[in-house]
Amino acid sequence: MNQRGKSNWFKHVDFMLIDLACAQIALILAYICRSGLHSPYSETIYRNIAIIMTILQICIVFFTGSYSGVLRRGYLKEFSASIKYNCILLAMILVFLFMLQLSEAYSRIILFLFWGLNCLITYIVRISYKGFLKKRKQRNREYMYLITIKNLAGKVISELVSNEYSNFDLKGIVIMDKDMTGKKIGGIPVVAGRDTMLDFVKANIVDSVFVAMNNETEKVKEVTQNFLEMGIMVHINIDLVLSNLPNTTVGKFENLTAISTSVNTIPPLQRAIKRFIDICGGIIGLFITGIIFIFVAPIIYEQSPGPIFFAQERVGKNGRRFRMYKFRSMYMDAEERKKELMEYNKMDGFMFKMENDPRVTPFGKLLRKTSIDELPQFYNVLKGDMSLVGTRPPTVDEYRQYKNHHKKRLAIRPGLTGLWQVSGRSNITDFEKVVEMDTKYIEEWNFGMDIKILCKTVAIVLGKNGSY
Repeated sequence: MNQRGKSNWFKHVDFMLIDLACAQIALILAYICRSGLHSPYSETIYRNIAIIMTILQICIVFFTGSYSGVLRRGYLKEFSASIKYNCILLAMILVFLFMLQLSEAYSRIILFLFWGLNCLITYIVRISYKGFLKKRKQRNREYMYLITIKNLAGKVISELVSNEYSNFDLKGIVIMDKDMTGKKIGGIPVVAGRDTMLDFVKANIVDSVFVAMNNETEKVKEVTQNFLEMGIMVHINIDLVLSNLPNTTVGKFENLTAISTSVNTIPPLQRAIKRFIDICGGIIGLFITGIIFIFVAPIIYEQSPGPIFFAQERVGKNGRRFRMYKFRSMYMDAEERKKELMEYNKMDGFMFKMENDPRVTPFGKLLRKTSIDELPQFYNVLKGDMSLVGTRPPTVDEYRQYKNHHKKRLAIRPGLTGLWQVSGRSNITDFEKVVEMDTKYIEEWNFGMDIKILCKTVAIVLGKNGSY
């Protein structure tokens, strides 16, 4: 996955600060309604919850992307978003108090009054602030003109005028391949053609132009140079040139400007936090593995003398190879016997799986059923070869058979668990379905998805439907 420069939570830091202030106001009002004209901050427990609440709000914004499209939301959508935001906040507060056994110290009336007041205050303030932004933008909008061709004009206009909070006012259109001066497209007047464009600019107020002309590189260069000579800002649309490329970003590579594209993007901070969580999980997991080792090692060795751990070369992110570790659940000659058993493979594609695999020891069946055999992979997580959540790493033989689209599932670090493992793995026998689900995880990745997958994994393992 590629890195993204500016994430939504940072882009809308003004809304985050507003919501933080609204929550404190709601807490004060709820406390006054219940306890009279006193400040909640005078009591240690409510002063502490005010601090914790602020931290939780920041977490909600960071992990849920609650401000995505906030400026495009209408009244009803904003009301729904405000309710959802506050329900998550209240649930997190209640869970926090329950985990620390502090719920008895707080007034339930104050907490639920806080929730109701904060829903109302947050909604009103958000709507009011967006109204303020809209008026301010309208007063300071720059005059922009669209330079395009007839067939593209309608599509580009619909995109440019979709956001009423934009910094520009689309005043007119210049059609480069046909004389349409005096007509309108999408309610916007055509003010000039190719031959009259520069004369129009000289006689009118033009702050910037937006150029959208497909792959006509020479024409784009000519138009751009003409306007730059006049001191006018030029915006060049690259979506038409790269319309099939997802998640494009523009950046510098030494002295070169490049457009980057990836199946998904992840901000550097979220990338760092995901890795930090992996490290913490790896440390805790290895501690648990050490305890389990004491009990399982003698049984593994007794049923099949040899190494306790099984190490196999697997393929990780973008083709990197690493050694993946497990508690050995098979007899020592398992790899040699695999070729003899290929005709019993249940999977349609480049994975091997069979029921009642004779290579598995009696105790190995229990290890697999409870997923205990996977515990040593926490070492791979700690090393950075794997992540807690990702896509399962293929063997080298499987990887060699991959077609181009199969390699997409290796665009991220492989994981101990993943989307397809918690979506009825035992019932999935089509490798293309596995690839489809792994691709869905990569393209739609967020922290919320990771948390859901981890929770489902725990539930499945505890329900004895493991085998990851």
